[in-house]
Amino acid sequence: MRLHRAPRRHQEVDMAPLIDMVFILLIFFAVSTTFTKDMQLELQRPSARSAAPASSKAVRVHVDRGRQVFVDEQPVKPWMLQARVRDLLAASATKKALVVADRLVPAELLVEVVDQCRLAGAAEVGVATEAGAP
Repeated sequence: MRLHRAPRRHQEVDMAPLIDMVFILLIFFAVSTTFTKDMQLELQRPSARSAAPASSKAVRVHVDRGRQVFVDEQPVKPWMLQARVRDLLAASATKKALVVADRLVPAELLVEVVDQCRLAGAAEVGVATEAGAP
């Protein structure tokens, strides 16, 4: 006696829609993420034990060892620094500024740049350092 079995059906899951959704999510997150790109200056920042990560939305002011000041990757004369930072802070959601200076920059210049950022309306002004050894 022969038993008749129904042919077995192979149920497969179609992976194409899943792969499409993964690519769409990948594109969405890549486009919606903000990337901060620092200037390509050769700066040797001072180290500090209390160093913490800086805000990526802060207005960045760079001071190189040649005493040149850059705001938004554009060289700025010292007498124009306050106006330029004020314009960028007006367009920014956060009122933060970050001064990225070389370790050989004189303290007098560093204090002047920080002071100009505060006068421009920055609520918080930070100085970028590297994390030092404990």
